[in-house]
Amino acid sequence: MRPDKTTSASIAQHYATRLDGYDEMHSGAGRLLPHWKTLMREIEQLGREGLTLRHREAQRLLRENGVTFNVINGPLGTSRPWQLDPLPLLISTDEWTAIESGMVQRAELLNLILADLYGPQKLLHEGLLPPELIFGHSGFQRCCAGLPAFAQRPLVFCAINLVRGPDGRMWVLDDRAQSPSGAGYALENRMVMTRIAPALFRKSHVKRLAGFFQLFRERLAALAPQNRENPRVVLLTPGPFSQTYFEHAYLADYLGYTLVQGDDLSVRDGRVWLKTLEGLHQVDVILRRLDDAYCDPLELREDSRLGITGLVQASRLGQVAVANPLGSAILENPGLMPFLPGIARYFFNEDLQLPAVATWWCGQEPERRFVLDNLDKLVIKPIHRSRGYRAIFGAQLSTAERSALRERILHKPHLYIGQEMISFSTAPSLAAGAVEPRHAILRAFLVGGEGGYVAMPGGLTRIAATAGELVVSNKTGGGSKDTWVLSKEPVRYVSLWQQPKNDQVLPFCAEPLPSRTADNLFWAGRYVERAEGTARLLRAILALRREQRDADRDLMQPYLHSLLRALTQVTGTYPGFVGEGAKELLKNPRAELSALMLDTGRAGSLAAVLHSFSQVASTVRDHWPVEIWRIIDAILSDWFDDEQPGPLNYRMQDRLDHLIMQLMAFSGLVAESMPRESGWLLLDLGRRLERGLGLISLLRATLVPHLDEAVQRQLMETLLGICDSLNTFRRRYRSYMHLPTVLELLLMDEEHPRSLAYQFAQLRQHVADLPRDRRRECFGEDKRCLLEAYSRLRLAEVAQLTRADENTDDLEVLAELLDNQAAGLWRLSEIITSTYFSHAQPSQQLAPQLQDEDV
Repeated sequence: MRPDKTTSASIAQHYATRLDGYDEMHSGAGRLLPHWKTLMREIEQLGREGLTLRHREAQRLLRENGVTFNVINGPLGTSRPWQLDPLPLLISTDEWTAIESGMVQRAELLNLILADLYGPQKLLHEGLLPPELIFGHSGFQRCCAGLPAFAQRPLVFCAINLVRGPDGRMWVLDDRAQSPSGAGYALENRMVMTRIAPALFRKSHVKRLAGFFQLFRERLAALAPQNRENPRVVLLTPGPFSQTYFEHAYLADYLGYTLVQGDDLSVRDGRVWLKTLEGLHQVDVILRRLDDAYCDPLELREDSRLGITGLVQASRLGQVAVANPLGSAILENPGLMPFLPGIARYFFNEDLQLPAVATWWCGQEPERRFVLDNLDKLVIKPIHRSRGYRAIFGAQLSTAERSALRERILHKPHLYIGQEMISFSTAPSLAAGAVEPRHAILRAFLVGGEGGYVAMPGGLTRIAATAGELVVSNKTGGGSKDTWVLSKEPVRYVSLWQQPKNDQVLPFCAEPLPSRTADNLFWAGRYVERAEGTARLLRAILALRREQRDADRDLMQPYLHSLLRALTQVTGTYPGFVGEGAKELLKNPRAELSALMLDTGRAGSLAAVLHSFSQVASTVRDHWPVEIWRIIDAILSDWFDDEQPGPLNYRMQDRLDHLIMQLMAFSGLVAESMPRESGWLLLDLGRRLERGLGLISLLRATLVPHLDEAVQRQLMETLLGICDSLNTFRRRYRSYMHLPTVLELLLMDEEHPRSLAYQFAQLRQHVADLPRDRRRECFGEDKRCLLEAYSRLRLAEVAQLTRADENTDDLEVLAELLDNQAAGLWRLSEIITSTYFSHAQPSQQLAPQLQDEDV
């Protein structure tokens, strides 16, 4: 791209005129800081158009990778794409050294406070902390007192939110200690930035993040009570309804951990076990992304359906390590902040290196008077970070609102703090094609172990949505930046992979498949096959309606009505075209067809099936290779994001064509990308079972009822097209359209991938490959059920199947066979569910009142 010098000059001039306060890129005198010069030269070369193109490329990559942030009851909807600004935040080497030193000191202090509060409680006995501040906070869990520490620094992972104050120094805004979020998003931001600006990244000598995550993994392994050489570490997530579920799945995949929900784990004999298809496997370390209170319904919140019953007792017995320790939410109490300088002098005999935003806890009389006298100048916060937590800017309140706030503080003063409202720095950000200043907050991360704490050389920078906005949050539309800590020398490449020693034999270590994951993969296969079958039938009906205008209406109408009735029966969307009101719907099917394609609330509709597929696919997203996830995202976005469906018979048919191609692409990628392990086995088993049931339902609805010979002939041709078998039929039987040959191909042919016999053959192989308890009978109920149904199919004679009943003229023998085959498949589904999934039935707390994960 040719440099746009005129535009680039205007970028720098425009940005300088927009500054109001301290800025990350400029000194107090308005001069460009030295470590920003390389980046600014790149901006000048690119111009607005180049920056915009890179921003679009970044958002495309994030969208394809499925990077999202879920906003519960948010103004912008429940799920929104992650926003990444193409301009990183830069921090020089010298400044980062000072910041890191201050953060390490602070992390050590928080670790000592945590150990003391759940141990000897000297800070309380010696008056360094008021008891009401601790025992009145929901984060203090009394049952966690005395839990064994598996490391010198039980606070393994923590985060510190930093802002640059008007004096140019970094100030601490608050701390995150129980399950800090954002590290995975920071890693994904880095991945994208190295894709869209690789040359600039190399020239800038940016410190890499992989070493931090390598250390993180080592520190977690060291926590294992036993089996430290090869511990089983799991990442505990609340599930896909969590605000940061993408990050949970992403980190589990990146670090090589099993992603689990509470239902995947069980406590037996004081140990935590992972429930898998192969049986129970002991868990050594739990990296939790679940709030303290929800981790154990037995000793913590009894209404939690997200945790593990008995986890506290297992921790108490020293059989499992939890990171961060249960009870660490107490460190997120902002009321601690005014007491930290004194505690630092008590433990270290030194002052805190990083200043903190001035904070007053209202539980003390002088501080409460100060807060009440200065409500219009302070930011008021509750000490509990529950759902709906928000900072209150006193200057923005009316007289009545300020009076009401005063009354709430006076009623329970120990639940509130007041903080100084500082004007923190801005950073250059791309907004509407121009580089504009936006307020920024840096979330930095630290991991601790025997050697002390180490900071991630970077972090997650968040920026406000609009100019002048002081609330920086993704929930309100804010964005993010990659954070570049610059080195003075070229940075050595670091990989998370470890190299074996020359004589080391690496054992094959297949990760067991959790039963809940197996259940979701099984249903993902069923839903994707159901969606394809429904889409094929709908496409055939729309094509027939287009042809009906020019064809023989007496012939086409019974033909169309037969397919419409089959649509209701195959999808189960009764009464539809067969129940009450069917006569009117058959005359004018437009509204019903539209609902069956687009109405997510209509059970059995194509939209509802795709929505169900979306839910189960996202629940196991850590099991999908990147290319498969991209096609999943394309399937869902292309279908649900089209706000103008257009004329039913024309535009919708094109959309159905596109959807069918995408679904087949998904199946092809699964076949070529997923290893033939338990996950693929259950996925394909679900597909085969659903394809068999769909085929049976379609044949039952169309070929069993008596029809005019000409109508039946047209119907058989359409059925072959729906089943993707028309070309095969023509090659074998030329121009003869005959019911026995159609049944021979669709029912009996084991070499044809769309036939019922082929589905049974695949199911028999898959069932034989399923893991089994060797102590039980080798020929289980699932095998017996399949053999019985398959034998009846193979013993059936096509001539008998096509013989009409003397009274009804319907093909009753065919109907009996199809009913028997359907019963066998349904029975197989029940057996598989009860054998492999019954202990992992999803019990989701749809709107848990978790703390806001304010990334």
